[in-house]
Amino acid sequence: MYDYDLLVVGSANADLVIDVERRPAAGETVLGGDLAVHPGGKGANQAVAAARLGAATALLARVGDDGHGRLLLDSLRTAGVDTAGVLVGGAPTGVALITVDPSGDNSIVVSPGANGRLTPEDVRAADGLLRTSRVVSTQLEIPLETVVEVVRSLPEGGRLVLNPSPPRPLPAEVLAACDPLIVNEHEAKVILGDSAAGDTPEDWARRLLAEGPRSVVVTLGAEGALVAETRTRTESGARVGVGVGAVGGGVDVEVEVTRVASVRVDAVDTTGAGDAFTAALAWRLGTGATLAEAAGYAARVGAAAVTRRGAQESFPTGAEVEAL
Repeated sequence: MYDYDLLVVGSANADLVIDVERRPAAGETVLGGDLAVHPGGKGANQAVAAARLGAATALLARVGDDGHGRLLLDSLRTAGVDTAGVLVGGAPTGVALITVDPSGDNSIVVSPGANGRLTPEDVRAADGLLRTSRVVSTQLEIPLETVVEVVRSLPEGGRLVLNPSPPRPLPAEVLAACDPLIVNEHEAKVILGDSAAGDTPEDWARRLLAEGPRSVVVTLGAEGALVAETRTRTESGARVGVGVGAVGGGVDVEVEVTRVASVRVDAVDTTGAGDAFTAALAWRLGTGATLAEAAGYAARVGAAAVTRRGAQESFPTGAEVEAL
């Protein structure tokens, strides 16, 4: 019996956002618009996005005992996220400094703050949340050792969704648990190394699968997404799914690659769109959707999110997504 459709283990930040005509070059100062403060962080964003869609959602994170922390807790609770796993104290709440240009593209610098104090011990103490969650989603704005502990603490049959942002090389045991690993072009090239990544999203997906994930999703912005899954063909010709390390003995491996179309919208602010995509995909996987079906739904959620300013404030409800 599951209490939660989705458990998010990740960061919670205050987003400090300034609109700029263009991003400054090295050593340059540019004038921007008024400073806006929004609740954010990839973990909190994913939790709010899923809850607004209708998923029973919990968050395991850490915030500071300060105004930014209270802002985040209020936003989470308003969205319907269970905050029993949100720990308070140990350092100031994390902060993201975000500039947004007229096209809606953003640049982000993150000060982790309390996010850097979310420890493996915190994950072990939250065993009850892990055991009662259908899908677990995490990112890399928390310590990598904490992500490793999430992998090791997954219950039998648990499903892990990982967006490796900000990107870094990943241990084999983390890659092997991903189902799926969700990356954009930059993240794919960091994990693979630029020289080994290849020239196309299909290349990135196939080479990432060779590193061990059970499935891969490559997000392509306005071009939608690409889904890649490993399948095997037995000697009888039947096709079956394959987990990590299950290949051998007369079974040929093949990779299925599916393109997922985007929804055309006028982008205002892309902040948080990737988090909305990941949350929607993770939730739909837990409802029994195929990876391609879940990615198609997630593309609509991400498209709706870029039509409004901010991160959590921009996330759509399920009804709004259906309207697309």
